[in-house]
Amino acid sequence: MPRLHETIETRLPIDETFALVADFANCSQWDPNTVTSDRIDDGPVRVGARYRLGVRQRGGIVPMEYRVTAWEPGRRVVLAGEGSGVRATDEIRFESIPSGTRVDYTADINLTGWMRLVGPFAGGALEKIARDAAAGMQRVLDDRAKGAGR
Repeated sequence: MPRLHETIETRLPIDETFALVADFANCSQWDPNTVTSDRIDDGPVRVGARYRLGVRQRGGIVPMEYRVTAWEPGRRVVLAGEGSGVRATDEIRFESIPSGTRVDYTADINLTGWMRLVGPFAGGALEKIARDAAAGMQRVLDDRAKGAGR
């Protein structure tokens, strides 16, 4: 099971960073491999909130469904996702730093079904996906910070 890990820092304050990143309805704004991201239930984001994402995979777009399993506003969110041939657990931690916010993102990926056969060869591709997502997150958060004059 590959574990992906990326850390970024932004000048955007922790409350704004958390609001954007922890709510996976915004995922398509910062992850270039996520084409669509929608909340599929109502109410405030909390444990149990559910999202449907359209994710680039194997030259197409496949659905994944995520559910919030831990919710600590301003500090941490954990989401469990499942889709075609993959299960993922994403843990995102937020830390206030003097210059803004540090975001620490870990994703544990478990390939299932026939996808397990490509697991030994997928490490590099998964690492690129993680780097692309971190770069997208960095860009979007920094653009928001600039727009707010930070």
